[in-house]
Amino acid sequence: MHDLNPRPGVIINHPQGDDVYAGVPKDYTGEQVTTENLYAVLLGNKSAVKGGTGKVVDSKPNDRIFLYYSDHGGPGVLGMPNMPFLYAMDFIEVLKKKHASGSYKEMVMYIEACESGSIFEGIMPQDLNIYVTTASNAEESSWGTYCPGMDPSPPPEYVTCLGDLYSIAWMEDSETHNLKKETVKQQYHLVKERTSNYNIFTSGSHVMQYGNESIRGEKLYLYQGFDQASVNFPPNNGHVGARLDVVNQRDAELVFLWQMYRRAEDGSEKKTQILNQIKETTRHRTHLDSSMELIGTLLFGHNKGSAILKSVREPGSPLVDDWKCLKSMVRLFETQCGSLTQYGMKHMRAFANICNGGVSLATMEEACVAACGGRDAEEPHPSNQGYSA
Repeated sequence: MHDLNPRPGVIINHPQGDDVYAGVPKDYTGEQVTTENLYAVLLGNKSAVKGGTGKVVDSKPNDRIFLYYSDHGGPGVLGMPNMPFLYAMDFIEVLKKKHASGSYKEMVMYIEACESGSIFEGIMPQDLNIYVTTASNAEESSWGTYCPGMDPSPPPEYVTCLGDLYSIAWMEDSETHNLKKETVKQQYHLVKERTSNYNIFTSGSHVMQYGNESIRGEKLYLYQGFDQASVNFPPNNGHVGARLDVVNQRDAELVFLWQMYRRAEDGSEKKTQILNQIKETTRHRTHLDSSMELIGTLLFGHNKGSAILKSVREPGSPLVDDWKCLKSMVRLFETQCGSLTQYGMKHMRAFANICNGGVSLATMEEACVAACGGRDAEEPHPSNQGYSA
């Protein structure tokens, strides 16, 4: 229970919503939520789990698995509350191992994050009996909603966004329809429409699908369960939910800090501290952006650097050819220039393009030293309470 939660021990995901936390099993929380534990849990590897209840997905050949993942993201990576990031190719290798074990029949995954399509674009096999939808394509942000000042707005004591556009789209759809009648495909199309904010892509994103699409014809209850109270709900053949106000996921942190600042008492030490936190957060963002720009210039020249770092491959192509190179480039940058933070994850495409351009680690290190000189290697400490996942 965090002291910034206005209702300690309670979590809501809709302005008029009830507590969605009470009664829900919590096998791994806090420092136990790691990429390593996720992989161990998914593979059913009890000996590899660290902390928590030790519970894993001990599935059998005829079992179906549903996985919902929500965090920040960037090209080729998903965020985690604890480092390191989840890298796309590592995740795909885990899915391949799970399939090779013969320990499930079919799997459906819903992935909420910025650039979440890049986790599967060009590298997701179609023969794993896994179907995936993502909140966004490989090159766009996802969006937070139900934020202070929006309509509808959270209860007045809240200073944070309550949900993500993609997540509330599928959850609210599931809550208002008979999942023994609705198919995975029907939900995909309705969620796709709502997550685009009804085709306003400047404030919405493209829901994508990957993997084995033959699974789409199956009923949702096989993966999400069934609530007897929904038996009289109509089949899902219409719109669900109105167009919503949204905020870019990477700005959700600043929305939270700004709300905290506005509500702090004028002249108080707390207000000054929050203002300094806002300044530090924006300063580090500017530092990350300018450092990447300079590194691009140093590596590829003034006229080409920015274009090369931002270039996007053809649809269906993987983000990077050498995923080990990508990890190494990120480590070099963070050593000299400081933590990427959830905001800086947007630069993962730049690191991928540096690898694809054949730049050596030694050359990259020289560029990082020249751009940053290790002067900002200490990580900033912006609050992550109130991030819209």
